[in-house]
Amino acid sequence: MAASASVAPVYDDDPVRGFALAAVLWGVVGMLVGVIIAAQLAWPDLTFGIPWLSYGRLRPLHTNAVIFAFGGCALMATSFHVVQRTCQVRLFAPWLARFTFVGWQLVIVAAAVTLPLGYTQGKEYAELEWPIDVLITLVWVAYAIVFFGTIGKRRVRHIYVANWFFGAFILAVALLHLVNGAAMPASFWKSYSAYAGVQDAMVQWWYGHNAVGFFLTAGFLGMMYYYIPKQTERPVYSYRLSIVHFWALIFTYMWAGPHHLHYTALPDWAQSVGMLFSLVLLAPSWGGMINGVMTLQGAWHKLRDDPILKFLIVALSFYGMSTFEGPMMSIKTVNALSHYTDWTVGHVHAGALGWVGFITMGSLYYLIPRMFGQTRMFSVKAIELHFWIATLGVVLYIAAMWIAGVMQGLMWRALNPDGTLVYSFVESVKATFPFYVVRLCGGLLYLSGMGVMAWNVAMTVRAAPRTGAAALPAAAVAAA
Repeated sequence: MAASASVAPVYDDDPVRGFALAAVLWGVVGMLVGVIIAAQLAWPDLTFGIPWLSYGRLRPLHTNAVIFAFGGCALMATSFHVVQRTCQVRLFAPWLARFTFVGWQLVIVAAAVTLPLGYTQGKEYAELEWPIDVLITLVWVAYAIVFFGTIGKRRVRHIYVANWFFGAFILAVALLHLVNGAAMPASFWKSYSAYAGVQDAMVQWWYGHNAVGFFLTAGFLGMMYYYIPKQTERPVYSYRLSIVHFWALIFTYMWAGPHHLHYTALPDWAQSVGMLFSLVLLAPSWGGMINGVMTLQGAWHKLRDDPILKFLIVALSFYGMSTFEGPMMSIKTVNALSHYTDWTVGHVHAGALGWVGFITMGSLYYLIPRMFGQTRMFSVKAIELHFWIATLGVVLYIAAMWIAGVMQGLMWRALNPDGTLVYSFVESVKATFPFYVVRLCGGLLYLSGMGVMAWNVAMTVRAAPRTGAAALPAAAVAAA
């Protein structure tokens, strides 16, 4: 039963505001580190051999900052915002929500200190050592209690589909973290995996691909299912399709991880299972993408003048492209060409910059002004500028990496009539250099867009009413 205007709840948005602003900050930091390491690949002596500025230490810092700092803060901000509005209640256990915010920032700072110093487990997306892993576990449990506790005390019977995706993301990431993070401490900053050999690789890529599937897909689909209907002022195109999308995606994603281990010591049957489920994954992924895009049915004209909607819809375009490319690259014969090349890097960044980045930026542009007593951002023109700069940056980046990757794969497998290699590895590196420079230019454009966003957010916050959003009338806050 919907709450009447006279008893509309006043929501607890302090954690939402904190996470939203932190997402913008860490986005700038994470993408700045990405630009630095992109420059290092073109000019390896750029940081003068300083160990803590080496590529091997900054690269995991970049991935952790973009995925878990930028993406994680955005997910927590939007999930706390959405769950309150769709359940029409305040956050459950507000003090735990604040602990979640402070604890997550401590995790990020700890990562920013330890990774450049070389403290790492050496596992993709799971580099952080065991003391930080323990803190992550505590923070995640608090996050889950707040989110599911809020759903538990909801004032509406129905659980909106965005909360299904947020909930699946929270539960799956908890499971992934606990299983893959199992380790035996040797000292305070050193531990060894509980698994060995190919079993460790299998568990790692069960974790690694499902971190993509649940952290970087399911959670952000929760954003899509709330903020696109809100921005278009239209209902989701097909609510039934959204439920089919949810269950098909959740079931299928869990089994796709082995495609990262084609042509390795992993048993061939396991590789084939990973390839099969990766191909099946195309159907639910495109079902969700089509559902989001078709929500604009009857409102396509809004794309002309609404830069926030441009971010949200172009994000879905990149999602559709990435979820076609991923299954294609999982096919063994295609993977024989693409594996270990920059084609993989292009694919990952089409998803990370195009899908995750754009859906996050669009959602934050909707969210932030409403959290600070505004109806829109300080400068709509700056949002438009950000959109075009970022779009050009993504296109340059992924096009350069696609071309470089296919070229590398072809050069590495080119043979003379006598069976010897046509090209040495050094020749393939030399041929790749121009594409690394183009990739750097794309990254600089994308970072510049984040700088525009940070300025726009700062000006929006500065223009907020002195009384703050918390003092707005209850009905106005509820409408946000």
